Amino acid sequence: MGPGRGEIRGEALRPPVNGEVVIRAMYSGISRGTEALVFGGRVPPSEWDRMRAPFQEGNFPAPVKYGYSMVGRVERGPDALTGRMVFVLHPHQTRFIVPADDVHVLSDGTPPSRVVLAALLETALNGVWDARPHVGDRIAVIGAGTVGCLAAWLVSRIPGCDTELIDINPRRATVARALNVRFAEPSAAARDADLVIHASGTPEGLALALDVAGVEAPIVELSWFGDRTVPLSLGGAFHARRLTIASSQVGRIAPSQRARWDTRRRMQLVLRLLRDPHLDVLISGESEFEDLPEVMAQLALAPGDTLCHRIRYS
Repeated sequence: MGPGRGEIRGEALRPPVNGEVVIRAMYSGISRGTEALVFGGRVPPSEWDRMRAPFQEGNFPAPVKYGYSMVGRVERGPDALTGRMVFVLHPHQTRFIVPADDVHVLSDGTPPSRVVLAALLETALNGVWDARPHVGDRIAVIGAGTVGCLAAWLVSRIPGCDTELIDINPRRATVARALNVRFAEPSAAARDADLVIHASGTPEGLALALDVAGVEAPIVELSWFGDRTVPLSLGGAFHARRLTIASSQVGRIAPSQRARWDTRRRMQLVLRLLRDPHLDVLISGESEFEDLPEVMAQLALAPGDTLCHRIRYS
């Protein structure tokens, strides 16, 4: 099995040991950007170790069992967890065993079907921490994919901030409106932003970020381009306006929070934020687990208007 092809394989589960739980999957979410790059074999060799998902099996480029947004019910484990709904960073799989310390129990106010957004919201949250917005900032978020929409939703809730979500797809305006965020196509985007968050995954989007940024404005890069080379013109006003481009990656807590936060506390915050029903607009479709190989092939080839695609388990 090579890049660009998928299949469902059987796996015999061993008996769990003390400190482990058996989970039956209910829903998982597809991270369209990253998982499409993995599916297409586009993880560069230099990143093979860093890009391993928790509980991944196999090695890049293929075959690999990948994914990291799973919601399920604990079938067996400690009494305090048995029967509970949990979120786990785990690949797409019907039943699996993980250490009990790796599960995050859902509160009664968070629908399990929405929690497939948790890993993507965690990425957006960490990116906002890296960006360090201030009250009253003019903020441009470029790229209305799931992570971009979530980042825009987060910063728009900061008092006084004027947030604009920018995308080449005019149909994203409906999504932005549902999130109570202002939308613009690139030609109409406001200039002189105090902060720019880029999440389009395209060189053109990053070039636009340089164009809309104000003097000394930070540009935080949330996109991951895989093995793609990104041409970027750093002439023009880049130096005169003293712009900076900073990367953000969810694998490490943002430096501003690192002294007091760990990944478990961050995920607990994410699960509380997911109580907001407005976020349901970011789940753009649903398929059965048995259809996952075909779904991944379609998303990698022609994602269309897909945001987060949810997988349902019988």
